[in-house]
Amino acid sequence: MTGWNARNIPSQGGRTAVVTGANSGIGYVTARELARAGAHVVLACRSRTRGEAALSRLRDEVPRASAEFAPLDLGDLASVRTFAAAQAERDQRLDLLVNNAGVMALPHGRTADGFETQFGVNHLGHFALTGLLMPLLLRTPGARIVSLSSGFHALADLDHTDLNAERRYRRWIAYGRSKTANLLFVHELSRRLAAAGSGIVAAAAHPGYAATNLQTAGPRQEGRRTAARLMELGNRIIAQPAAGGALPTLYAATAPGVRPDAFIGPKLGWRGAPTRSWRAGWTLDDTSGERLWTASEELTGVRYPSLAG
Repeated sequence: MTGWNARNIPSQGGRTAVVTGANSGIGYVTARELARAGAHVVLACRSRTRGEAALSRLRDEVPRASAEFAPLDLGDLASVRTFAAAQAERDQRLDLLVNNAGVMALPHGRTADGFETQFGVNHLGHFALTGLLMPLLLRTPGARIVSLSSGFHALADLDHTDLNAERRYRRWIAYGRSKTANLLFVHELSRRLAAAGSGIVAAAAHPGYAATNLQTAGPRQEGRRTAARLMELGNRIIAQPAAGGALPTLYAATAPGVRPDAFIGPKLGWRGAPTRSWRAGWTLDDTSGERLWTASEELTGVRYPSLAG
């Protein structure tokens, strides 16, 4: 992995990729570099205005790109179902699903389906999307699923008795738990894929500290100007560019030899070339992963019949 960068991405010609939250930051760079390598890329974004603007920018930067925008709101299961149905109706294969979209440390809120926003968007929306796209993935040789977590997963293990933070809400703890959920999902998904004899590789990645809009969204929503300015300052002085933050995702998505349940991050923890990353032990707990899976099926109504436990 030493020195690995976007120029090392193998040819993606003939492959189809879906990247959620591809309108900005790490998601945009991921979509752009996959398109540059020859993949047909679906930019799955909540905002049509921002998604179409990102598509236009991508085509300017990669004139030969094969790319399209498709609306997807991970905070609304009806939108997730509509998106997945459209993909299944049109495409016969899906080589790569990048579960990139997310929110961070927002004030308390609920999704359209009543879930705590961070758990609902960061985990449940992607759990449902992956399950609904699984038939396409299973019939595509060499398919991969990459889910974005964070070093902040170390803030907290899941509280299985209060997944939706109904008793108490602390924005950073809720964020950490949602990122733990991402890793537990990949762990349990990898176990189920192996048990089913599938060759799909499910892996996770984290960007380290990358300068994106993610850090400032929460403070701006609440009008916390000082906090927003501090986040902006950190983005300018400490963080690596989004292009660097996207490298672990791109490595997990395309590099040869990525193993199931791998967790890829920057070499220095917050920046640097992609490498295997430390993860909290609770993200490798089989019992916890199975409990989260069962709860996620019940909450979303989405099941994976081909990957029954």
